Amino acid sequence: MLQIRLLVATFATVAALHFSIGASAQAPIKQLQLTEPQVEGFIAAHKDMGVVAEKMQSDKPDAKIQTQLEAISKKFGFKSFDDYDEVAANIALVMAGMDPQTKAFTDPPTAIKKEIDEVKTDKSIPEKERKQALEELNEAMKLAQPIQYPSNIELVKKYYDRLEPLLQ
Repeated sequence: MLQIRLLVATFATVAALHFSIGASAQAPIKQLQLTEPQVEGFIAAHKDMGVVAEKMQSDKPDAKIQTQLEAISKKFGFKSFDDYDEVAANIALVMAGMDPQTKAFTDPPTAIKKEIDEVKTDKSIPEKERKQALEELNEAMKLAQPIQYPSNIELVKKYYDRLEPLLQ
C-alpha cells in the first residue's frame, strides 16, 4: 500500500504542476527523452522553484510569479518554465513506477492495475478505505502512461536518491 500511496502522490504532483500553468487535467504528459543536464538542472532549480511556488495564491500564477518562474528556469539551463515543467513531469512519471526499496521499475499502468487487483482482494482493508483507494487508483489510471523512452528509467535511477526527496 505504501508504494501505491507514492504512486498516487506522484501523479497528484504531476497533475498539480500542470494545473499551475493552466494545462488540462486530462492532457497526457508530453514525454521527452531526458538528458543528464536536464535532470541535474531540475535538481538544482528545485529549491528556488519551491520558494516561488509558496508565494502562489491560486492555481494560476500571476505575471510577477510567472516572470520569476521563467527566470529560475533559464538560470538552470531550461528554455522556459514550460520546458522545466515538462522535464519535471517526465521525471515524476518515471519515479511513480520505481520501487523505493529495490529501485526496480514497473510501468505505471501495470503497477496501478496490479494494485487495483490487490486492493480488490485484500479483505483486511475496511470497505470505506477500499472504496476510496479504488477511486484514487482509477483516477491515477486515467493519467498513467507507458514510458516511451526506456533510457529515462536508467537516468532517473542514477539520480534516484537525489530526486526522491524532492518529490515528497
